[in-house]
Amino acid sequence: MPNLSKAIRLLLLFILSVAILYFSASVLIPLTFGGVLAMLLVPLSRWLENKGLNRAFSSIVSLFLFALFIVGLILLLHWQIGDLLKDFSKLQEQLSKLFDQVKDYVRSQFGITTRQQQQILKEQQSGGMEAAAGMAIGTLTTTLGLLVNTVLVLVYVFLFLYFRSHFKNFVLRLVSVPNMPLAEKVMHKASRVTQQYLSGLGMMIVMLWIMYGIGFTIVGIKGAIFFAILCGILEIVPFAGNITGTSITVLIAFAQGGSIDMVIGVLVTYAIVQFTQTYLLEPLVVGNQVNINPLFTILIIVIGEAIWGIAGMVLAIPLLGMFKVVCDHVEPLKPYGYLIGTQNAKEDKSIFKKIFGGKEED
Repeated sequence: MPNLSKAIRLLLLFILSVAILYFSASVLIPLTFGGVLAMLLVPLSRWLENKGLNRAFSSIVSLFLFALFIVGLILLLHWQIGDLLKDFSKLQEQLSKLFDQVKDYVRSQFGITTRQQQQILKEQQSGGMEAAAGMAIGTLTTTLGLLVNTVLVLVYVFLFLYFRSHFKNFVLRLVSVPNMPLAEKVMHKASRVTQQYLSGLGMMIVMLWIMYGIGFTIVGIKGAIFFAILCGILEIVPFAGNITGTSITVLIAFAQGGSIDMVIGVLVTYAIVQFTQTYLLEPLVVGNQVNINPLFTILIIVIGEAIWGIAGMVLAIPLLGMFKVVCDHVEPLKPYGYLIGTQNAKEDKSIFKKIFGGKEED
């Protein structure tokens, strides 16, 4: 009975936590992004402080450099989109031809004439005017909400950087004096894990930009740099991001009048980059800093998407990594840390071990 009571309490705690996260998403998502990005910028802020800058100025400079990088990336994408828009009429023509081919296929395979297809499309368009207007309003609302949240995230990042010692001392005041060294160690390691994971992910994305750029250029995709950057950035969203980016590139290859060889080239590029990423870049650059069991990696991403949408998918892994650090250092939670983690934290993840891996113990 005591074990059953404990299990029920844990289940209720989990349900309550999920409910709080779900209904407080509008408040917690910008706050969490601010905290995670602040952890990433702490080393830069600390380095500036060691150079003689005070805490406030070093926090502002760190935030400014981060924002400058994001703005530069947006400008680069805008420049590439401008080149693509120059050939917009050609893209429309190719899309029109592709659409005609689809209509011919439907007519030949399903017996629906072109006139019937056009009638169906007209009915859908006439019935979808109100939906289109609602979609436009929804897009505008979403854009304004995104701008507000971006400003909030930047403010939160600055405040977390500036008051980080204050927050640290607050946590230390919550624990007993004998447990203060352990609490300080847990906070340091959790922050360190997040920093290493995010910085490694950033380096890997830059390498993906280079590889995708080279591959798409060889294949002959117009705006290869834009699609390379797009595919690399979408890697922030685990699993779904890379597939989405490559699917968009394949569609654009069709729209640009690309042959089957070009489409196959895009898919081959994707396969080579994914192989290189999985067996070389992730072990060397990202490493096993988070050290989470693949089952729980997928599970936490699915849960994150269900609770917070795309933001939840992006934040899921670093948050679970921090939770695992806590579990590994708190005695009652160590079994959960073992369950979430891999069987061997120092497992060899080289390409040869991945392909020809030896026998594992049961």
